[in-house]
Amino acid sequence: MSVAENVAFPLEVRGVPKAERAARVAKALAAVRLEQFGDRRPAQMSGGQQQRVALARAMVFEPPIVLLDEPLGALDKALREEMQFEIRDIHQRLGVTMMYVTHDQAEALTLSDRIAVFEGGLIRQLATPRAIYDNPANAFVAGFVGENNRLPGKVVSRDGNEAHVALDCGMEVVARAAEALEPGARCLVTIRPERVAVAPIPASELGEGAMSAILREAIFQGDHVRLKLALGDGGEVLAKRPVSGSALPEPGSLASVAWEAGHALAFAA
Repeated sequence: MSVAENVAFPLEVRGVPKAERAARVAKALAAVRLEQFGDRRPAQMSGGQQQRVALARAMVFEPPIVLLDEPLGALDKALREEMQFEIRDIHQRLGVTMMYVTHDQAEALTLSDRIAVFEGGLIRQLATPRAIYDNPANAFVAGFVGENNRLPGKVVSRDGNEAHVALDCGMEVVARAAEALEPGARCLVTIRPERVAVAPIPASELGEGAMSAILREAIFQGDHVRLKLALGDGGEVLAKRPVSGSALPEPGSLASVAWEAGHALAFAA
């Protein structure tokens, strides 16, 4: 079938009159910006265009909700990113509710108004993308959505919302207590890599909260550099920093790491 016939099919099986079918098909193709492609065959179109035809066919009969089960899984990275914005734009223009299943956390953060994180058949958190990322409800959500450093330790003391934690690697840090944690309780401190500040100077020069580290690896990834650092006795922390004009630091060099206490979260282990 042609593109137009594909899109018209859900209306045909519902007995919609031909004239109304033509009008609704034209409207659906315009919504996905394919109004000039009605006579094409799917094989004559790119992968992204074919996905847009599938969206038009799903929405042409004006359903109250559209279910999308990993619709971009077979596309390459550049096309996936392009289609994410296409779907987001269609959603905003048409206002139809969309439920989108994905294992790609970045995709979920890009597309969603709300995200449900499942574990073991249960919803562990249902919130906005920003709330899920910045204020995860538990250690599972913190580790599942986006990259996160996970540092085990024991609570030394509590001061209001702040927990003083002795890490297993021998360092002591302050973190925001995300759960009820009593002194002596085992916990997991999480901190996003982009929140970790790294400086090629001794920790003593950075002041309170700075920790000595040794750079193990520096990996250039286009728009940022990933730094893997050894921390204390067996600890490890990942940091990200924007690409600058300076050369990458050499593995084995001494460094300091630090972060704001409010950006680190302590969960029950």
